[in-house]
Amino acid sequence: MQSAITSPLALNLARSQFGFTIAFHIMFPAFSIGLASYLAVLELMWLKTQNQVYLDAYKYWLKIFAVVFAIGVVSGLVMAYEVGANWSGYSNKAGPILGPLLAYETLTAFFLEAGFLGIMLFGLKRVGPRLHFAATALVSIGTLISASWILSANSWMQTPQGYTIGPHGVFVPVNWWKIIFNPTFPYEWLHMVTAAYLATAFAVGAVGAFHLLRHKDNPVSRLMLSMAMWMAAIVAPIQGLIGDSAGREVWKSQPAKLAAMEGDFHTRAGQALHLFGWPDRALGMLLYDLKVPDLGSLIITHSMHGTVQGLDAFPEKNWPVLVTTFWGFRIMVGLWAVMVAVGLYSLWLRYRRRLYEARRFHRIVASCGPIGFITIIAGWTVTETGRQPWTVYGVLRTAQSVSPLSVGEVLWSFGIIIVLYCVVFGTGIRYILAMMAREPQTGEPEPSGDKPLRTYGPQGLHDPDATVNSAE
Repeated sequence: MQSAITSPLALNLARSQFGFTIAFHIMFPAFSIGLASYLAVLELMWLKTQNQVYLDAYKYWLKIFAVVFAIGVVSGLVMAYEVGANWSGYSNKAGPILGPLLAYETLTAFFLEAGFLGIMLFGLKRVGPRLHFAATALVSIGTLISASWILSANSWMQTPQGYTIGPHGVFVPVNWWKIIFNPTFPYEWLHMVTAAYLATAFAVGAVGAFHLLRHKDNPVSRLMLSMAMWMAAIVAPIQGLIGDSAGREVWKSQPAKLAAMEGDFHTRAGQALHLFGWPDRALGMLLYDLKVPDLGSLIITHSMHGTVQGLDAFPEKNWPVLVTTFWGFRIMVGLWAVMVAVGLYSLWLRYRRRLYEARRFHRIVASCGPIGFITIIAGWTVTETGRQPWTVYGVLRTAQSVSPLSVGEVLWSFGIIIVLYCVVFGTGIRYILAMMAREPQTGEPEPSGDKPLRTYGPQGLHDPDATVNSAE
């Protein structure tokens, strides 16, 4: 018989289960966002220039986009199950706010994406180029709308406002404008969408570089690498500015999270920048600290002697998860620095007219294919573990949000999810990689071929190319 109070082990297992699920899931919506916009740009360039290479690249990535989109939808369904099964306290209390936000995402974004995806896949020769481009653009807009609702819900959990507490601790919305456009929403949206574009750019660039290593004159592979490196060279530095603004907002609204990210245990003016170390909660200090004096205050407050709060300014029971938050932040920043370096180096090679001949650079880019998605997972981990021990920051604790579950119940569901993800979605990822390994070609075929396959009905009976299934 399950206890009315969830044990700390069951709570941590439930958190780990949700973390595993969302870390896997988040790659696919991010890839969908980036690929949808990339496809829209490719088709627009084809319409403007009539250059076949843009259309070939479009058709190549359209097939991959369809699979990525499908996996993203299916993997997201599991999280809805987990919220209801493992986080009933959270669902009960925050449901009046989070429920409508997620419903709006389905009504305004998912229907738009799903409604025009079929035209994207099969409609180029049936609706004409301009209407087909409109469908591509609408799917791209739909992915951005979807991201907006999801990030609004998450950012509200980081900086909740526009609500009152009703009976039994339930959050009651009083101002939807403040709920949706909460203080961290603009920064989360910009940071996440830009990260999705960068992750997609490095995936596309890796595929282009991989095929250039085999055939350096392939025009579609050259286009992929060129466009990807333009994105890396221009957008990666901009992402650093967005991250700086986001960090300053965290400093204002979630100072304990910032202290965990930076490894600051003590409040002081002229805070150091801690490059590496190991945060020790029991000792209340950063072990093996490698630091640069005063640089932390300069980055955060834009003053060498600005005061930055440390963890000692907060009760220890309100401290975030230290090791994960501290190192997740460093992985995110470190990989971002790699992306900046690759983008800037590509500019040098472009200037020297060696972008398509530099085989060592192609190997580097090919090896950097997953770097953007690892960065996204690290950044999302920082966002979520840094919010602990709260689900709704400063208001609803994680221990109050979990369902009354036993350790065995959580282990059982966690084990099933791990097996299903490894088998089902592992197969899907392998299929995507196989699609990427196929070299793009001039005259790239459409996903459906030249004609639809009709298996029944009057049209099928009169179509000489149709295969008609008959019971006779």
